[in-house]
Amino acid sequence: MVVSEQIEDLQIALNSSLSAGKRIGFVPTMGALHAGHVSLLALARRHCDIVVVSIFVNPTQFNQTSDLTHYPRTLEKDLEMLKANHCDVVFVPSVPEIYPDGLIRGHWDFGLLSSVLEGHFRPGHFDGVLTVVKRLFEIVQPKVAFFGEKDFQQ
Repeated sequence: MVVSEQIEDLQIALNSSLSAGKRIGFVPTMGALHAGHVSLLALARRHCDIVVVSIFVNPTQFNQTSDLTHYPRTLEKDLEMLKANHCDVVFVPSVPEIYPDGLIRGHWDFGLLSSVLEGHFRPGHFDGVLTVVKRLFEIVQPKVAFFGEKDFQQ
């Protein structure tokens, strides 16, 4: 299992896979992994040649600094779980690695979604989620991405 903190190192690790035409599957997470994440990893393993999991606690999707500060960070345990479940590559970037120009949150029109369910209670949350997912997709360049039921609305 390759663990990378830098975009350049990740892309070097994936370059040989991409050039060989292998299908890259991606499971974006914020860490604190559990059985649901393991099931996504297993699904990705069944459908892809290379499985990449990211662990990144995204500050742009938190409305309150205290929520970000208290978000569980269990990197060593997460890495052990990923290794035991045959993850190929883990991307664990820093905030400056993902947001080199500072914490800039994109803005999109989500229509009604912005005012119901999570959108009602967490203004700007979906903008933050889409910002980081877009950025991670640009970096990893997966063929397929795998999201859990909790992510359904997002």
